[in-house]
Amino acid sequence: MLITLLSFTAGISVANVYMAQPLLNAMAHDLGVSAAHIGLVVTATQIGYALGLFFLVPLGDLLSRRRLILVQILLSACFLLTASLSDSFFLLLLSLAAVGLMATVVQVVVAFAATLARPEERGSLVGRVTSGIVLGILMARLLSGAMSDLAGWRSVYMTSAALGIVTAGTLAIMLPRHNQGAMPAGYLDLLCSVPRLFMSEPVLRVRAVLAMLIFAAFSILWTALVLPLSEPRVGLTHTQIGLFGLAGVAGTLAAARAGKRADVGKGQQTTGLALVLLLLSWAPIAGLHASIAVLVLGVIILDFAVQAVHVTNQSLILAVRPEASSRLVGGYMIFYSIGSATGAFASTAAYGWAGWNGVCVLGAAVSLIALVFWQLTRPSC
Repeated sequence: MLITLLSFTAGISVANVYMAQPLLNAMAHDLGVSAAHIGLVVTATQIGYALGLFFLVPLGDLLSRRRLILVQILLSACFLLTASLSDSFFLLLLSLAAVGLMATVVQVVVAFAATLARPEERGSLVGRVTSGIVLGILMARLLSGAMSDLAGWRSVYMTSAALGIVTAGTLAIMLPRHNQGAMPAGYLDLLCSVPRLFMSEPVLRVRAVLAMLIFAAFSILWTALVLPLSEPRVGLTHTQIGLFGLAGVAGTLAAARAGKRADVGKGQQTTGLALVLLLLSWAPIAGLHASIAVLVLGVIILDFAVQAVHVTNQSLILAVRPEASSRLVGGYMIFYSIGSATGAFASTAAYGWAGWNGVCVLGAAVSLIALVFWQLTRPSC
């Protein structure tokens, strides 16, 4: 029951990072922002997320994770309300950067869950929580598009704020009250220990770079996808665009399976296969204007591949230093956020310059770099 609750919490929290993607076109029209610059909405959220990963997530190894989770969810609700009331693009960017900052509660939840597991089941348990994260991303895309068509994009953020308040109340009742981190150092020492972990643990370094690359590819697809699908040539509604989030079911399956494979020593095999699939997925994705069905196939393959690598990455790094789980996950996810932010900005810029073909070439190039990097570093991790 507790793992299910943590999975749900992680899912609704991560949804705040991704629910803007089907709304970009509506936001651009409402606030008078060009298509080439509206990707900054996603970039601002990811920048806030990156800052939270470094400054907030490590606190899970020092303070009560229960208290940290509750405070972050309640503050997130406040910033979501601010975003829903924004009447300028600048205020919206600031609000969503703050939402991204608080959304790092997802990683506190992952670290919390990892401490509940025995070593031989850690990958499986992390996979279960990650399945909740993938479902949160799926529902964010699916429901935000539908709600935007019914009541405007601002209603999406108002609803998410209300859901966060309810969730915080439930967690206050259900979460264990004694989960104090074991590390006795102060906050400054805690932050300084994160770079030291990168220096001492090659698995963390390699897997962090892989996270940056795969999530850059992930963000390249999902940030730009709404733009061609909204054009008159295709003419899909925000609800229909949100349905593409159903492809995330494949990511849920990948997360569950990859965690189990990591537990039995097959993390490298899973990584290699998934990176090959990631590269191949861009061929059907490039066929957007020829066939929506072919596009959907490519999206499914890409989501499956990204989540398989992501869960494998987390399982491997958490096995290195279990006592530093919050710092390991936080440091790893900084690279995830850098990749997502860079991919978001680059994808809309590529679309404005070279259309959908330019986006696909960019995504394939990043995917190829990830595959080559894994092959070169495979002997060590």
